[in-house]
Formats: sequence, C-alpha cells, structure tokens
Amino acid sequence: MDYSKSLLDSLSLKIRDYPRFSLTEIEKFCWMAAHEHKHGVLPSEYDIREIDENLYLQLLQKFKKSDL
Repeated sequence: MDYSKSLLDSLSLKIRDYPRFSLTEIEKFCWMAAHEHKHGVLPSEYDIREIDENLYLQLLQKFKKSDL
C-alpha cells in the first residue's frame, strides 16, 4: 500500500519535531511515527503493539533519499 505524499510529508515533519530527534537514530523515529499514526499515541518504553510496516518503510525511505 502506498501512502499519500501529503501524509508522508506530514509525518516527516512530525518526526523532525520529536524530542531529541537525530538522523543517526532515524529507524527509531520512523517507528515511533508509524506507531503514533496507527495507535494514536507515542509508544511507551516497552510497547510491543504492531505498526504498519509499509508506512514505516516508506517513511524511512523518505529520510534516506533526501535531505529533510
């Protein structure tokens, strides 16, 4: 499933606003955004609920191919 450019752009901006954002930990931040999008809240420290892996991968790809 491909997500709209507007959703990916919106989530990318949200990721950059997360506290302690770092490109060196982009996998973690994309996972957090995918979790928040699916469940409506940021994950807790030991949260094991599933995320939308396709959304996670598309967000990760967006950061890896550009200089956001």
